[in-house]
Amino acid sequence: MGMAFIKKPFKKLTEGSAETGGYIDLGELVFEEGGGPLGEPVKSMVRVAEVYRYEDITDLTTHVYNGNILLIDYSAIASDDLALKRITAELKNVARDTGGDVAGVGKNLIIATPAGIKVDRNKIRAGPLG
Repeated sequence: MGMAFIKKPFKKLTEGSAETGGYIDLGELVFEEGGGPLGEPVKSMVRVAEVYRYEDITDLTTHVYNGNILLIDYSAIASDDLALKRITAELKNVARDTGGDVAGVGKNLIIATPAGIKVDRNKIRAGPLG
């Protein structure tokens, strides 16, 4: 059967919006100046980064020290065991310094969090449909 029964569940965005070809370009979405969904100030952000060499990690850890969550894609160096060991050791030091956490969350992804945010190592499994 497929998904043919679903008619456009979301209203079409206006011309000049971030939507192209039926998809929303999240990179082009702009929110109010530093405000959350209800206009309250944002306290922290989830920052997404890519690491190409060990030296990149120093600049990235600043985000965790500043209270942000850092999601790191290390695909470019996944085969370099020494660089990965050094990067994870550095991230563990940051987690210890900030009272945060660090964990692998998927293939070639590591998350580092600041104080007050822990990573649950148990995956949430969706139940069967129907």
